[in-house]
Amino acid sequence: SFSQVQTEDSVLLFVVAWTITEIIRYSFYTFSLLNHLPYLIKWARYTLFIVLYPMGVSGELLTIYAALPFVRQSGLYSISLPNKYNFSFDYYTFLILVMISYIPIFPQLYFHMLHQRRKVL
Repeated sequence: SFSQVQTEDSVLLFVVAWTITEIIRYSFYTFSLLNHLPYLIKWARYTLFIVLYPMGVSGELLTIYAALPFVRQSGLYSISLPNKYNFSFDYYTFLILVMISYIPIFPQLYFHMLHQRRKVL
């Protein structure tokens, strides 16, 4: 069931990773706006992603994967034909496509951040 997916360790993995990431990011923005950016926050912004991004992405992918059987069985968020809009949508297939999209997108984002790190630090 869906509640079983919510208790997966992978949920904790991405929630912790993205929470820490956002705290660092918004601290960075706030201190930058105040023209008083401590080096520790700048360093954290351009260094901790090295661990936090793969951790967050892994948590997301493992959580989606854990949800797939439930989504397929329940038809969650899917729209079947026939209907008055003559439109169908298979959420299960959509989730698989989302997972596949991480293959080209994640490395681009990650290497962009590595480039930014080299430039800034």
